[in-house]
Amino acid sequence: MNENISIFSGSSHIELAEAICAQLGLPLGKIKRSRFKSGEIYVNFEQGIRNHDVYLVQSFSGSINDNVIELLVMIDAAKRASARTVNVVIPYFGYSRLVQKAKPREPISAKLIADLLTTAGADRLITLDLHAAAIQGFFNIPVDHLTALDLFHDYIKSRNIPNPIIVSPDAGRAGTAEKLASYLDYPCAIMVKKHTGTDSPITHVIGDVENYTPIIIDDIIDTGGTIVKAVNALKERGANDAYVVATHPVFSGPALERLRHPNLKEVVVTNSIAIPAERPACIKVIPVAELLANAIRINMYGGSISTLFTITKV
Repeated sequence: MNENISIFSGSSHIELAEAICAQLGLPLGKIKRSRFKSGEIYVNFEQGIRNHDVYLVQSFSGSINDNVIELLVMIDAAKRASARTVNVVIPYFGYSRLVQKAKPREPISAKLIADLLTTAGADRLITLDLHAAAIQGFFNIPVDHLTALDLFHDYIKSRNIPNPIIVSPDAGRAGTAEKLASYLDYPCAIMVKKHTGTDSPITHVIGDVENYTPIIIDDIIDTGGTIVKAVNALKERGANDAYVVATHPVFSGPALERLRHPNLKEVVVTNSIAIPAERPACIKVIPVAELLANAIRINMYGGSISTLFTITKV
């Protein structure tokens, strides 16, 4: 690798940054992260980065507000240290659920975060399975939008699941579910919710799921409520025990306990977010360090990001 490439990690997921560096054969950069007594975040690069292409790895998870500010401070420090480019690697892009105003006086939080990153001085974003692909349009810098679909495809094929069907838990994931189903040559079903505020019951399922083994695909598992409702609704309609594949294991509040559901066989996630060591046995983790490292490699030496994927070409 070019000696003028430096990779640093924020606080959110140091293990993932180390794994990316191992894939690239590079050391993880030395950076000091601390706080003033008032709680303000301080960072200092402990090695020279003048004329370097700097990559900053930070997922917006856990203490999300702290992690956002920490990344902004890191970007500013890198720009002021005369880095040639500052590239942010955000495997999980938090604040991504509000991409338009659904009702009066709401923010468009994803656009705000995009503006903050670019104003701070980011030159490129590398991210994984955005909640809404339209978020790419909020940036005036290049965005490499990676996907874990190929990883999920390979895992599902290795499991030899009997009588499988891909299921979207709501209309928003229908396109992704159809894409995966098409590539696997599996049938597809879509669940429909009645949106009634905090509780959104599933009213019906488009597609026959009786005697099928559902593979529910989503981008985020937050509290696990959507997954539990989906599994229960599918079971009521005669489906077998379900599998779940989801890119980002946010796992807020009661999520881990909810995923101990008796009708859940496996919950397959990536390590885009640091996952608790104490977790249900049904949770299987697919690493994404190689995918992210390959995206960095292509950016440095040329090539097409699309060569990393098969499903997105369907």
